[in-house]
Amino acid sequence: QKDMKKLVAYSSVSHMGYVLLGMAAFTEAGINGAVLQMFNHGTITAMMFLCVGVVYDRAHTREINGFGGLMTQMPVYGTVFSFALFAALGLPGLSGFVSEAMIFMGVFPVYRTVAMVSALGIIIGAAYVLWMLQRVFLGPKNEKWDSLPDINAREMFTLVPIGVIVLLLGVYPMPVLNLMKVSLNNLIKVVAG
Repeated sequence: QKDMKKLVAYSSVSHMGYVLLGMAAFTEAGINGAVLQMFNHGTITAMMFLCVGVVYDRAHTREINGFGGLMTQMPVYGTVFSFALFAALGLPGLSGFVSEAMIFMGVFPVYRTVAMVSALGIIIGAAYVLWMLQRVFLGPKNEKWDSLPDINAREMFTLVPIGVIVLLLGVYPMPVLNLMKVSLNNLIKVVAG
């Protein structure tokens, strides 16, 4: 994929695949992980789309190969976008890790082979996200973008609260899990009969 926005959109397919996997396992951990994954996906993807919008607003392009070395030109932006990308990868300590781990803990006892094959999706997802990260932020600097200003206060005001949620739920997801636990457990009992 050559377009940053489309790459972020395609990553949604992968995240929703894990939601489906957790629901299909129909275990407490699988369903709780799936619902948490939907929430986490919303925050992480919102952060990534906002970051793509920041650079598009300045450069009027989203073409991955058109950039390069943006980390030196826009270090704060590069750090914030990298944080969002690492959350999408499911890096431990960030919210994406917690929900994916719960899904796999719920799926593995029921569908071992499916869980192992699905784990390949994490590797493939890491590959395309890191591929984009390397091409946009690292490597040789594209002098065409020397005049791009770094992220401003208004944009940070939008991104920081989402980033705090991503970090807090990665370290301590219990408030959200406790909020949904009772209703999801009742749902499992009703459907299981």
